[in-house]
Amino acid sequence: MHLINYSRKLLFFLFGLAIFCGAQAQSAQTIQAGMGRIKLGFKLDADGRPLYKVYFDGKPVINNSYLGIKLANDSAFDKHFKVIGSEKTTTDEYWEPVWGEVKRIRDHYEQLTVHLKQQDAPGRLMNIVFRVFEDGVGFRYEFPKQPDLKYFIVADELTEFALTGDHKTFWIPGDYDTNEYRYTTSALSGVDAWKVMKAATDIAVRVTPDQYAVQTPLMMKTADGLYVNIHEAALMDYSSMQLHVDRATFKLTARLVPDAVGNKAYLHAPYRTPWRTIIISDKATDILASKTILNLNDPSKIQNTSWIKPMKFVGVWWEMQTGKSTWSYANNADTLTKAGKLIPSGMHGATTANVKRYIDFAAKNGIQGVLVEGWNTGWEDWFGNWKEKVFSFVTPYPDFDIKAITQYAKAKGVKMIMHNETSGSATDYERQVDTAFRYMKKFGYPAVKTGYVGKIIPRGEHHDGAWMIGHYVRVAQKAADYHIMLDAHEPVRPTGLQRTYPNWMASEAGRGNEYNAFSDGNLPEHETIMPFTRLMGWPMDYTPGIFKIKGYMPGNPTRQVHTTLAKQLALYITMYSPLQMVADLPVNYEKHLDAFQFIRDVAVDWDDTKIITAEPGEYITIARKEKRSPNWFIGTITNENSRDALIPLDFLDKNKKYVATIYADGDDADWKNNPESYKITKYFVDAGTQLNVKLANGGGAAISIKPATDKDKGMKFYK
Repeated sequence: MHLINYSRKLLFFLFGLAIFCGAQAQSAQTIQAGMGRIKLGFKLDADGRPLYKVYFDGKPVINNSYLGIKLANDSAFDKHFKVIGSEKTTTDEYWEPVWGEVKRIRDHYEQLTVHLKQQDAPGRLMNIVFRVFEDGVGFRYEFPKQPDLKYFIVADELTEFALTGDHKTFWIPGDYDTNEYRYTTSALSGVDAWKVMKAATDIAVRVTPDQYAVQTPLMMKTADGLYVNIHEAALMDYSSMQLHVDRATFKLTARLVPDAVGNKAYLHAPYRTPWRTIIISDKATDILASKTILNLNDPSKIQNTSWIKPMKFVGVWWEMQTGKSTWSYANNADTLTKAGKLIPSGMHGATTANVKRYIDFAAKNGIQGVLVEGWNTGWEDWFGNWKEKVFSFVTPYPDFDIKAITQYAKAKGVKMIMHNETSGSATDYERQVDTAFRYMKKFGYPAVKTGYVGKIIPRGEHHDGAWMIGHYVRVAQKAADYHIMLDAHEPVRPTGLQRTYPNWMASEAGRGNEYNAFSDGNLPEHETIMPFTRLMGWPMDYTPGIFKIKGYMPGNPTRQVHTTLAKQLALYITMYSPLQMVADLPVNYEKHLDAFQFIRDVAVDWDDTKIITAEPGEYITIARKEKRSPNWFIGTITNENSRDALIPLDFLDKNKKYVATIYADGDDADWKNNPESYKITKYFVDAGTQLNVKLANGGGAAISIKPATDKDKGMKFYK
């Protein structure tokens, strides 16, 4: 009897030892993947918790960081796992975007898929998929189809990014409803979202529950000169990711934006989450050149894309921002005649006569489109009331003759761009969206600018929460059904979905040029940070091209744009968008037609892009080759400090002569004291030329380069 008990105890001991040793062996086993200078390691710890680590040139960039998902029923996909299999594959292929910064994109990565099973009953399954590119890593969670996981609710995501130090960081608060903050540059240990949020009184709706949360894309620079960018890709059917900063350990943890009842996503297996992205290089130029986020998105769901055409456009917009006219027809909603009709204020901007003037200007200058805001009823009480039914998207104000305007624009060869502001009422827009898009098609509008200013309806939802993520995608899908191009304002920051829905051509989702009208504006460094942050997810409708830098606000003579005029030209290159606004008033362009020539000439779709120099918060120089053309355009900008931009032209065709037209800051230019001073020079150049362009404080330069012709005789060669 004692022998039997002893044998049983020995058996249990050996069995337990086998389990322990198996777990220890599994936790010690690291599965690796790599591409070039980037390496990734994955393992389970002693408790079966998934860990990953990322290296650049053999040095850790992301230290051991936990992975996992927490479900709403208190169960978690973050521990007690065992690895039941893994496989690696390599992909190296090219694809062509419908539009973009380059004609062809290489998608080259090694993929590691780790199959996990929980050791506790019922033994549920989860895969973690890593893609290692030459410039970074993407990873996501997959939930295979399985008997014990069908419908499930995500309560939290437990993804970590354990950084290696107190990096220099370019950040905005992790706000649920806006991305329109100025950027703060500080060490990670200096992050205080509440301090920035409370000071940002120029932003109407601000919701930042976590004092130490920051938004993505998050740009960082290490003490030893490494650049690290963290974001996400292919965000659909899921909440957007913000990052909680542990200011002591420098660990970042995913924080998903909750819905009205506190949940983050409602899923059904099989399901794949959005990708988490880490882009790494010892060159800032490589960060801007990266196509990793775009590559992690699915190919276009639109088969026939011939109707999707990039364009420049002017608009009845800046005059409203600066107080010259109004969006509303009447002063308020109850200013009525005895017959119950609105009494016009006389300040309305979207009148038939005014719109025709913009059409004339566009036609005269080869600008393809005209945007008109404030054309439809509802603007008298549109903002601040959390009102659900505000606008009609098919009812013009009495002074906007849509039939006459349509005919006039068509005769002039100009396309009209519709404006659908929702005032945050996504529910009402979804009820009206088919009617609105049919109305657009009836009158030949190929594009729409949507807007979501204010608190969101459904009440309790947020701009960056899962319900609204779904809404933005539904609108893009619906627009595609009607062959309409989309420019969304106040949406979640982009994650590369323009590859999947190439009709979704631009978004705002950041602090644009408009803040120079109704607030203290954007600091001179702002545009040198945005390409490393907001634009990592793809194009921004920044609305460049303001020529009247001072004196544009009645009653506020001190307000100004914090750039030079030449820098506004350069933004057409450095702030990429295939729908690019020519934002100022025609009268201001007509005073500087020589400088305006660059806006006439500059393209919006490109065959090639060269990031020549870049440093976040300091300077950027970018050259782009026009689609199906030998012409190149260069934009170079600086922060508040003047500097010399050295620009080698070795990307030009060899043994070929070109003419470079340089739109530069004047010798006495300064963003604050003399912003409208500029000079224009022309020279012969070739592939051996190196330009040296002086940038003023807060300044920039724009350069067009075209093949020389017989008409260019007598010009000097650049020295």
